[in-house]
Amino acid sequence: MKQIDLDDLPPRAAKTLGGLAAGEELALVQGGVVVGRLRAVGPTRSAAEPRDDLPDPDRLKEVMEQFNAMIHDEF
Repeated sequence: MKQIDLDDLPPRAAKTLGGLAAGEELALVQGGVVVGRLRAVGPTRSAAEPRDDLPDPDRLKEVMEQFNAMIHDEF
């Protein structure tokens, strides 16, 4: 399976993909032709929402990664 990190996409594309609801489809269009379709398979979680089920070291790592991403987005 191929993977694309939403942080590597332009903000508008990342927002659209990250906002898909479970079961919602997205058509990929180029030059007026549908070249692919994506379907969200589960509920999405915002990258800004920390997970409460992580042990403390993992949670700290996740928070620091989010902070780093926010800093790089700003500058």
